[in-house]
Amino acid sequence: MRSLVLAALLAAATAGAADLVAVDVGHSHSKSGATSAGGRPEFEFNLALARVVGDALTQDGHEVRLIGADGEMDVLTERTRAAAGADFFLSIHHDSVQPQYLPQAGRFAGYSLFVSRKNVDPAASLACATRVGDALLAAGLKPSLHHAEPIAGENRPLADAQRGIYWFDDLVVLKTATQPALLFEAGVIVNPQQEALLRQPATRTLLAQALATGLHQCGIGGRQPEAK
Repeated sequence: MRSLVLAALLAAATAGAADLVAVDVGHSHSKSGATSAGGRPEFEFNLALARVVGDALTQDGHEVRLIGADGEMDVLTERTRAAAGADFFLSIHHDSVQPQYLPQAGRFAGYSLFVSRKNVDPAASLACATRVGDALLAAGLKPSLHHAEPIAGENRPLADAQRGIYWFDDLVVLKTATQPALLFEAGVIVNPQQEALLRQPATRTLLAQALATGLHQCGIGGRQPEAK
């Protein structure tokens, strides 16, 4: 009898366990990513947003594992190893443009979502990207399609133009993650207006809430997706 009671308690605890989201802070101190119009490293933007995203996910009932927050994680596969056991891998970034477009960077704006067909579960990755895209659009945000331009350094195939979702099959953190994975480019920080907007706490909160809503709706970690 005692063993049956213990088994029932264990089953109940497992069924009620919160899902775990690994939130990856893109780049590091030594490999700091893009440089904003105001001269700030992308890593600074990524860290600030990732913390707000983590808070939003926690408030939504998820467990969160923040990866790379100390700025010392330079090897990309170390990030996906650190995410082992998580139900979803979310990498936070901020965007740039190709060098020839920097003088006209002000015409580039918007978010982008990237998934990989080499991920362990590309269908789930795309499904979550779709729900995140829906939440971002519902929040009044618009995607950037500049990564689809057929030029060197871009030419990324679009999985969903309306929602700003691209295939990036060989992106290391996406293809080596052991769970569904998504890389989020929050906006184009080489655009001075976008940079100013993306530094505002209200913008970070808006983005974080949209990400949390989308991940909740895609049913990660055993949650049932909400009806649309």
